[in-house]
Order: sequence, then structure tokens, then C-alpha cells
Amino acid sequence: MCNGCGCPLPGPSSDEELCDDCLHTPRKWKAARATFLYRDGAKKLVWELKYADRAEIATAAGPWLMKTLQPILPENPIIAPVPLHWTRLLKRKYNQSELLSQSLSRIGKFEHAPSLLKRTKRTPPLFGLDREERELWLQNAISFNSKMEIQTRGRHIVLVDDVMTTGATLSAATEACLKNDVASVRVVFLARAAKND
Repeated sequence: MCNGCGCPLPGPSSDEELCDDCLHTPRKWKAARATFLYRDGAKKLVWELKYADRAEIATAAGPWLMKTLQPILPENPIIAPVPLHWTRLLKRKYNQSELLSQSLSRIGKFEHAPSLLKRTKRTPPLFGLDREERELWLQNAISFNSKMEIQTRGRHIVLVDDVMTTGATLSAATEACLKNDVASVRVVFLARAAKND
């Protein structure tokens, strides 16, 4: 598995190996892991969590995410979701990433910081855009909650999201954290879009 983006690598691999994409474009976070590849049953699971009001899926995913995080788990982490813009939150009724991070925090007995990050800029759906286009839309779209600076200084952050496609959203979230003196950022997500899908 690639330590940078969580995609499967052929053959046996160590915890420090990177795929070609991550070698070419280094990630801002320290390590990443995915529970599933985003296809078949996992794709349906994520869709139902996101769009079919199946919030209970996040509760069931807590143990899966804990097992996924275990190889890259830092000491005394703060768990935080990737934020949704308030307009999208109104439409969906909940932030699926927050539900996932809450479930992971509960299982691991970790500190949970659902308001660590804020989506300050409304972006269109990014489906179908490449990494560069996504990064352009996400410039200054995520900010760090200044009220949490003291609490997070020198601490390890684990960001939780539902799906990683290109990593642009997680990069923007990681960048917001790193500008505020956290020790490191790791990311974990329920599903990883395969590069050839």
C-alpha cells in the first residue's frame, strides 16, 4: 500500500513505499490509509452514507477505520473531519466525514475536534476534475479554527474523509492544519478511488 495516498501497490510493500503519483507530487500529510477501494460494494456504501440518509453506516465504519488507522496511528491524536460548506451541509443534513470521525474517535477513545476546520468557500461538485483543477477551486477554501490553536499546537492530527480521489481536498485541509503549528497530519478515508477507475 502506498504510504502517501493509500492506493494498493503490486506485491509486498513496506510502510514507507510510495506510488508513482506520490513520488512525482509529494503529499503534504505524513501518511494515508484507505479502508476500501472505491468500487462495487464500497461505492454503494459511500453513496448511501452521503446521499441516502444512511448515517448508521458511519457508526458501523468506526471499527473498520480504527483497523485502517492502526499502522499509522500517532501518539495522542486529535481526530477531525474534512469540513463541508454550510450550504452543502443544509442540503445533506449532516457531514458524512464528521460522522465517520466521530465514530472513529469513539472507538479509539481519541479527542474529537469536529470544528477544527471550516469550509469558507463554496465550491462546485469536483467530480470529474483533475488534481490541478480541484486544487484551483480549493485555494483558500478551508480554514483552521483559530480558537483551537493552543489546544492543537504540537499535536498530531488525523483527518477523516469519506473518499479520496486526487487528494486535493485533503491537501487543502492538511495545509490549513500545518500553518497552525501542529506536529503532523495523517489522513484516513473510508474509500480510495483507484487510479485507473
